[in-house]
Order: sequence, then C-alpha cells, then structure tokens
Amino acid sequence: MIGLLRGRILGKQPPQLLLDVHGVGYEVDAPMTTFYDLPAVGEEVTLFTHLVVREDAHTLFGFAKRNDRDLFRSLLKVNGVGARLALGILSGMEPAVFIGCIQAGDAGALVKLPGIGKKTAERLIIELRDRLELPAESASVAPAAATPAASPVEDAVSALVGLGYKPQEASRMVRALETANLSSEEIIRSALQAVVQ
Repeated sequence: MIGLLRGRILGKQPPQLLLDVHGVGYEVDAPMTTFYDLPAVGEEVTLFTHLVVREDAHTLFGFAKRNDRDLFRSLLKVNGVGARLALGILSGMEPAVFIGCIQAGDAGALVKLPGIGKKTAERLIIELRDRLELPAESASVAPAAATPAASPVEDAVSALVGLGYKPQEASRMVRALETANLSSEEIIRSALQAVVQ
C-alpha cells in the first residue's frame, strides 16, 4: 500500500492533482480541505495517502494531515459510504466540525453535504459516534498561496461536480457568489461554506 508521497506538484484541478515523485507522475484525488493547504504548482508537498482498489480502477487519495486520512478511512467503514462520498464529506466540512456534528448527533448539518440524505446522516452518527474523537494535534503541510487558475469559475464548477454535486447545482452555487478576483480554491471554499450555513 502507498502510505505517503513526497514530491513536486505538477498540476492542480480540484479534486485531482498531479504529483511528480522522482520522475513518476501520480494522479491523486484530494478533498478541498487539503487543496486549501497546498503550496503553489512547482512546489514540494507531502501527502498521506490511501489507495482504493476496485476491479475497474486503482484510485489514490491524498491528505495534508494524517488525521484527515484516518477520518477518510473511518468513513469508508460505514455501510453505504464509498470513497467519492467520503471525499465529498471531507471537502464540504472541516473534519473537526464534522466530528462535532457526529458527536452532537446533528443530522441536520450533515444532510447539507452532497450525497448525504437523512438515512445516511443517521447511519454516520450511529456508526461513528463512539469511534471519532476531535484530534488534539495533526501533522500538516505548511500552507502557501495557490496559483490562480486560467478560468477560476469553470474550475470551481468542475471541482464541485467532481465532489458529487449535480452540474446545475454546482453552477447555481458558484453564480450565487461574488467571484471577481477570487481563485478557484476560494470560490469552492465560499460555495461549500454557503451550503453548510
């Protein structure tokens, strides 16, 4: 299993990034919470990883913090939660907020995440309540400024679709924002925060 990658970022297209590790290019899917902490393209980064193997694909998921990867793995153990849904959960809500919702039994906040209905929210609470604790400390990548995208609005819509939102819903979420002079990461963050509020 690939547990950690350290390399240079060649490209960022949320939720996917391309990482050069000693001449090998790894395509890594990452939650938006990790994208917010990534350095600029061309800079070096360390990601904690989880490899999902299916009959039709091998998908590598990367996380800036070990605790985020642990939460992702906990989510995968919940009945009915796959890797894409777990990635959407971690993208739509900060891990500490998510754990707080689980511990408080706040299904109302969870159903605002993409792909989470009432039954799934209740299942998450029941299955994770006793397993999750708020992390005291987490190993993370030092944050740095992100490079602006050529078309931040289109990149943001594409990223939201990749996180599980329907194309029309993703477009509506982005149109509801004032996007002038914002990077795609900032637009995505604002859109996701608007949904959770």
